[in-house]
Amino acid sequence: MRVWLIAALCVVAAGCGREAQPTVSERTEPARRAPAAPAPPDDRPVIVAFGNSLTAGPGVADGVNYPAVLQGLLDGKGYRYRVENAGVSGDTTGGGLARIDTVLAYKPAIVILELGANDGLRGLPIESTRANLEAMIQRFQAAHARVILAGMTLPPNYGSAYVRAFERVFVELSEKYKTIRIPFFLDGVAARPALLLADQMHPNEAGYKIVAANVMRALEPALARR
Repeated sequence: MRVWLIAALCVVAAGCGREAQPTVSERTEPARRAPAAPAPPDDRPVIVAFGNSLTAGPGVADGVNYPAVLQGLLDGKGYRYRVENAGVSGDTTGGGLARIDTVLAYKPAIVILELGANDGLRGLPIESTRANLEAMIQRFQAAHARVILAGMTLPPNYGSAYVRAFERVFVELSEKYKTIRIPFFLDGVAARPALLLADQMHPNEAGYKIVAANVMRALEPALARR
């Protein structure tokens, strides 16, 4: 009886005196890996590039629009900031004001405000452009964000009086609210075919490197190394 019991136990154990064989599921199931450690939270202060298609970068790869190139410049110089691209193609100052809460949701330390070109190209009233930009500057400053205002101009066929009045909006608002100002956002790029896409309006990859450098020169005095 005792011999029979021992033999039965050996059968249940799938072999007495040798290692138990794996089941089908054990043979086919892949080895389980330890779960990956969660990524640390990105607590870098945020710089929001807020603008129209000149910021969004249609026609170029995501990694070569000006906010992406600016991120690389910041990283290379040891500045610990995160750049968020909040550009929307075709946006006017009215459109920007309507979506300002989405930008404020980033709790930005700095906002690069590049809007107004589409207002001018559509011949919208100068005073509406001024009022919209002013309202945005006020909202950002009330949220303790530093504003960098990107200046813009228009082709001469819009008439010298309209062009001069348009350009003055950026100068006067920057002086009134003590913002940093980029005199002309497309300086060194506009009217240079080799630096523009086929539409001759938007920068190409080489053009965006110049735009990002223009922005970096204006931005750097407001940055803190960390």
